[in-house]
Amino acid sequence: MPAVLTSLPMAGDFEMADIAYAAVAPMVVVFAGAILGVLVEAFAPRRLRYPLQLGISVVALLGALVALVVPSGDDVTGATVDGTLAIDGPSRYLMGALLVLGLVGLLAMAERFGGDGPDAFTPMGSATPGSQMESAAARAGWATTEVFPLTLFSLAGMMMFTAANDLLSMFIALEVLSLPLYLITGLGRRRRLLSQEAALKYFLLGAFSSAFFLFGAGLLYGYAGSVRLSAIAQAASASTGEMEGLLLPGVVFLLVGLLFKVGAVPFHSWTPDVYQGAPTAVTGFMAACTKIAAFGALLRLVYVGLETTRWEWHIGVVAIAALTMVVGAVLSVTQTDIKRLLAYSSVAHAGFILVGVLAFDQTAVSGVLFYLVAYGASTIAAFALVAMVRERGAEATHLSQWAGLGRSHPFVAAAMTLMLLAFAGIPLTSGFTAKVAAFVPAVQHGGLSGIVLVVIGVLASAVTAFVYVRIIVLMYFTEPAGEVTLAQPALLSVVAIAVGVVLTVLLGVFPGPLLDLAASSSVFVR
Repeated sequence: MPAVLTSLPMAGDFEMADIAYAAVAPMVVVFAGAILGVLVEAFAPRRLRYPLQLGISVVALLGALVALVVPSGDDVTGATVDGTLAIDGPSRYLMGALLVLGLVGLLAMAERFGGDGPDAFTPMGSATPGSQMESAAARAGWATTEVFPLTLFSLAGMMMFTAANDLLSMFIALEVLSLPLYLITGLGRRRRLLSQEAALKYFLLGAFSSAFFLFGAGLLYGYAGSVRLSAIAQAASASTGEMEGLLLPGVVFLLVGLLFKVGAVPFHSWTPDVYQGAPTAVTGFMAACTKIAAFGALLRLVYVGLETTRWEWHIGVVAIAALTMVVGAVLSVTQTDIKRLLAYSSVAHAGFILVGVLAFDQTAVSGVLFYLVAYGASTIAAFALVAMVRERGAEATHLSQWAGLGRSHPFVAAAMTLMLLAFAGIPLTSGFTAKVAAFVPAVQHGGLSGIVLVVIGVLASAVTAFVYVRIIVLMYFTEPAGEVTLAQPALLSVVAIAVGVVLTVLLGVFPGPLLDLAASSSVFVR
């Protein structure tokens, strides 16, 4: 008989419950793929590492997706592993989004990871040991096949992060998803110092963020006598004044740790440097998947553990959301590097999503779930396109180098134009539907603060639209200033871009199926 998911145990009940393996199978499959990738990296010959690592990674992600989608019923919903993981509608939805977008991001990384020129497309298997071709491929980044297991470890941590039902599990998942990201950020080959500087900044700021989160968890444990989210909510609703002074500081420290991962102001300082310094395909993966995982954990924390206390910290997060939208929009205007521009755009989008989070309604949860998928698909495709544009063998990331791209390379320019229009929220793109899905619940259920945030969001969207239109004008109505070329794309990068383009169009024209799925997946286990 399959293991039955148990209801949440009370605080202080530490008897191990049965593990529902069907519920946690997707995470187990991804972890197993990552461990197998480590063994391949340690023992397989160099010429076989790339095909083996790519095959293991793709099979692991597809297998995890099958394990997520095929089972149904009571065996895959509820609390399991002694209540430390909550496998419910939001966590299953976000796991599916992470697996799909993680696979797309992995394909982009596999195609040209670490490479800054056409040599990145030279297959390792076609070179003999010691040959000039193998050296060129190694310089371009093909030798860094450790990126595959690191990416799988990070994805598994992200999946666990969205399902973590107590603060200790959430902290462990936070570290599991973060540590591999610090490493792959520093694996850039051509601009090595910039990449390593970005990795160091990300690590140091991430360490501070983890410390804040852990300290907040300790304070809330002292307040509630448990790290379980349901126990914290129960203690807050039945509070009699004892240990009351620990509640608000604990909540603030926890939110600081999560808002750092979200990229909200003033905890966004890592975002532009890491986005610029990391290999471009890695940047796309981080921008999409990290945001999904962080907002998934934030939703569970504030809707399950902290909802009864929201009036004590709500205004502070409202101010952060407003500041995030304004700073992200205004600073994107001043950027001349397209990766830094997209970084500040990501900051602004974090503010837009926070508007939905703060509405505190089930429709707001479904709107945020839809927004995360729509934004993630467009972001991975946008960074994959950025990685293709070259000048003299190096990535052409300065905006002036994109002048005239619409004439010399019309298909790439058209795809990038579509992504920019989606970021701006133009109708018939996924970005427009996503903003409507996030903003409408804020107006209906967010009160005066929700209406104010929506007004700020609309104005910030207008500012960012100016930035995106400026790039479109640069590509189509400006004479080229240099010798911009394209790295010859192969099948994997074409697939990654095509998936992003198709999802951007479909979620703008036919958003109904995903909106319905998000609505049916918006109820948390408490």
